[in-house]
Amino acid sequence: MKTKDIIKSMMKPLKFYTHKEGSKEADLQKIAAQEQKQFSFDTLVKATDKFHPSHKLGEGGFGPVFKGKLLDGREIAVKMLSQHSRQGQKEFINEAKLLARVQHRNVVNLLGYCTHGEDKLLVYEYVSNESLDKLLFKPDKRQLLDWKKRYEVVAGIAKGLLYLHEDSHSCIIHRDIKASNILLDDKWIPKIADFGMARLFPEDQTHVNTRVAGTNGYMAPEYVMHGHLSVKADVFSFGVVVLELISGQKNSSYNLALDTHNLLEWAYKLFKKSKSLEVLDPSIASTADAEQVALCVQIGLLCTQSDPNLRPSMRRVVVLLSKKPTSLEEPTRPGFPGSRYRRSRPPGASSSQTASTGASSSTKTDGTHGTTSTMTVTATTTTARSLGSDPRGKRPVG
Repeated sequence: MKTKDIIKSMMKPLKFYTHKEGSKEADLQKIAAQEQKQFSFDTLVKATDKFHPSHKLGEGGFGPVFKGKLLDGREIAVKMLSQHSRQGQKEFINEAKLLARVQHRNVVNLLGYCTHGEDKLLVYEYVSNESLDKLLFKPDKRQLLDWKKRYEVVAGIAKGLLYLHEDSHSCIIHRDIKASNILLDDKWIPKIADFGMARLFPEDQTHVNTRVAGTNGYMAPEYVMHGHLSVKADVFSFGVVVLELISGQKNSSYNLALDTHNLLEWAYKLFKKSKSLEVLDPSIASTADAEQVALCVQIGLLCTQSDPNLRPSMRRVVVLLSKKPTSLEEPTRPGFPGSRYRRSRPPGASSSQTASTGASSSTKTDGTHGTTSTMTVTATTTTARSLGSDPRGKRPVG
């Protein structure tokens, strides 16, 4: 059976979408037939020891993910589509189509497809060092990520997003950038994963209106409140991840007993007091470069500004991280759901404030590693001082 015919048969059970979705499936068939490798089901059965439970990496709305090893020695992660998940089918097609042509050092690599009767599978490179959240937010593991590694992770994520936004075959908005969707390989190189909610972005539009989907603590306010989706939504999420990497704290589980509403606001207040270095995770203070820490705090806050027009592009972020900037504008107060912003405010002007709104989140994990849900964000701004003075400050409890 030819690869093209296999891909067509793979798509037959998924024809309950709109005509627009149908055209996406046709695009996927064409791309897959031309560019992707077809794996036999027997190959994947052998690679995963018959999908043995001990090889299971995780499970999400689409179905389980298994670790495997091919005969040529390559380690793989096999995502198996659940036959009973309509949402999983949609995300399966979406992820396969978007990743079919994506090839970048900082984006997880889709190796190919497999279909066997009603079984449909995607095959990825296996990324060995788990997801970022499983190291960063565990007190007994976070020291594995010293400052040098964290800075390189920040730079790697930025390069991956730049590729997706500007350098891939089409502009791709990930929509769910967060610590659990960043995988680390054996050399600690970060790879952006889980494209089930990603969207292609029309080049002739400034934003699109779409159903809100994302994860608690990472979503941009204009997206949560109005469904306005642009590349600047990914920039906001990236900014949150940057501040989490610096502090070792999780924005969505920030301790509300303190005098700030969330991690971003806490970092902003320290920035305004010229105490950016107090944002740093004390467990890695001895390994840190003070100038890099201060720069990353400021970049994180610039990326999480309320007005999306004031957030830098990922190209500018990559440039800032690759060379020492002579000057950098001061960020305005970050945004959060429930807040309003005025477009195109001059840098340095403060934006209006309102109380943040709460929201629920449901999560799902995949074994290439991932998690998904809905709602809530918050934010604020920063600068620098010395690593020795009050390293904990008034630190949130993570």
